[in-house]
Amino acid sequence: MRHHPLTHFFFDAFLSATRGRLGYHVWMGCLTFFMLLGAYAYQIQLQEGLVVTGMSDHVSWGMYISNFTFLVGMAAAAVMLVLPTYILDDIDFGKAVLIGEGVAVAALAMCLAFVTVDLGGPHRVWHMIPKIGFFNWPRSLLTWDVLVLNGYLALNLLIPFYLLYRRYTGRQPEKHKYVPFVILSVFWAVGIHLVTAFLYAGLPARPFWHNALLGPRFLASAFAAGPAFIILVLKIINHFTDYSIRTVIFHKLAMITTVAAQINLVMLGSEIFVEFYHPTEHTESAMYLFFGLDGHTALVPWIRTAIVLNIIATLTLSIHRLRHHPIVLPIMGATLFIAVWIEKGMGLVVPGFVPGPLGDIVDYHPSWIEIAVTSGIWAMGFFILSSLIKVAIDIESGRLSAAKRQSGGVTS
Repeated sequence: MRHHPLTHFFFDAFLSATRGRLGYHVWMGCLTFFMLLGAYAYQIQLQEGLVVTGMSDHVSWGMYISNFTFLVGMAAAAVMLVLPTYILDDIDFGKAVLIGEGVAVAALAMCLAFVTVDLGGPHRVWHMIPKIGFFNWPRSLLTWDVLVLNGYLALNLLIPFYLLYRRYTGRQPEKHKYVPFVILSVFWAVGIHLVTAFLYAGLPARPFWHNALLGPRFLASAFAAGPAFIILVLKIINHFTDYSIRTVIFHKLAMITTVAAQINLVMLGSEIFVEFYHPTEHTESAMYLFFGLDGHTALVPWIRTAIVLNIIATLTLSIHRLRHHPIVLPIMGATLFIAVWIEKGMGLVVPGFVPGPLGDIVDYHPSWIEIAVTSGIWAMGFFILSSLIKVAIDIESGRLSAAKRQSGGVTS
């Protein structure tokens, strides 16, 4: 019985994602363990409700939304590879662009998962489905966020699928069929992060977020942490696989990361100056974050650690010789990634709720349920990313193709 080439493509991709060396299976097994742990913790949360988390009426967004905010930036950062490859015809990025789009897909999958667990249960998602729930578009910024995130996910699934399927079948991709979607995705990438920033900045009752600089700073931090993470992924691919990544790609990504990190640091300094040069009642949230307020200092060690790591990574990457060093670059990339994760996560979301409208101060401490669920979602993201990279590398290197299947190289 003859099957459609598309059926063969998906079947061979599944085989590719589930086969590999011992190290690959150990890695995927560890990720599966954390996913199961997260599922167990989430099952408890579904039974008991959000009361098992560290969130409260005072601090209603915690670790879940913190990670969501950070990961939206990770997804948007894929444009730093898409733009030069597809629009500017920079051949240097050709072997890395599909990896970047894989990062975007994994990040968006995690974004949607974090929103789902923060809702208290997946059954509540129906409220945001058009025609079924109360979508309230275009008045609600939340509905804009739903549209841009799902639209960007669709684009990042569609474009790589078309490219990989054409290469799998031995045909050259036709530019007029995918370049328009690529151009759309470039603008969409900026849009997803700006809309997320506007969700915060559009709340005048939360002065810590009500800041015109929030949108540009979201983009700057995203274009610093995202390429830094992609550098780490490409380093791992270069070390553990035979898919060679040219050195010039690391140099260009390092330059993008460095410039974005410098801009982000300048914006951080500007915000600190505005908050503390002439303190007002609206400075209390920033005071709580950076110095503590009335003896409450839960976030002070976090944000100070983030600032120190941010400065160290940015200054180190600003030195040409160190930025091009094969060992220093990934270390500083990881340092910058952690710094932005803290800064755009706990350092952004929680202080917006402290102090409360009546001046009350309630510290937020994530429960083990939140930590386990968060670990499970991150493991799911890495599982998706690892599978996508495995398939993409096999197709790009020619090990996986329709021609090999016909000659008996691939068995079903």
